[in-house]
Amino acid sequence: MIKLIRSALVLFCFAFFGIGALIISFVIFPFIKLFVPKKNQKNCFAFVIRKSWRFFIRMIESLKIIKVNIKDEQKLKSTKNKIIVATHPSFIDIVILIGLIPKSVCFAKKELMNNFWMKNIIKNIYISSGLEFEEMKNITKEYLDNGYNIIIFPMGKRHKKDEYPKIRRGAAVVALNANKNIVPIRMYTDYDFLQIGQSICDAGDKIINYYIEPMEEINIQDYVTPDEIETKKNITTSVANALYS
Repeated sequence: MIKLIRSALVLFCFAFFGIGALIISFVIFPFIKLFVPKKNQKNCFAFVIRKSWRFFIRMIESLKIIKVNIKDEQKLKSTKNKIIVATHPSFIDIVILIGLIPKSVCFAKKELMNNFWMKNIIKNIYISSGLEFEEMKNITKEYLDNGYNIIIFPMGKRHKKDEYPKIRRGAAVVALNANKNIVPIRMYTDYDFLQIGQSICDAGDKIINYYIEPMEEINIQDYVTPDEIETKKNITTSVANALYS
């Protein structure tokens, strides 16, 4: 019975999230475009998403579905102009991180540009994974230079706590191009939740704990060599060590 109740609550939460996404996409964002100067619009978009996703996470916590345990919340809140790399235990990781860390954006799968619920949010504030390489470098540098953080899941897919997928070099490319440092964040749960291939209704029979631990900042200049490929490799190895060791 407890599992059924928790499953129903999860479905309710995601229905609420979907309705909220529609309101943001077709009411709040158009209002911002109409009344806010263009130069300030992205800041407004980011503020709305952060506050609404933070509310969503607090709602899930209030329903006793999950509990977010943060080792150093103030460190996260003060992070600025950084590439944030994180482990990826569940579907809602990005919602948690953006709700916690001010002025943060992320890469979004290009398929979401065709998603009725999310496409208006994605095109206005996030970075499509389908961009050409040079365009991606220009856009990420612009965000970072303007005070934003960019969140990247460098393994490219959700994974369990005891899995160690290969780290891709995208974070190193973005960091070197913008000359910004990297902040690794370890995220994991004590029960698999919203994993790949797992039913959205599988929320177990007790509160699921999310653990979030920011690690020591990676100064990319410590890894620069005359060989650019070697530099990217060194930075990527450092990211893997910070996230998995």
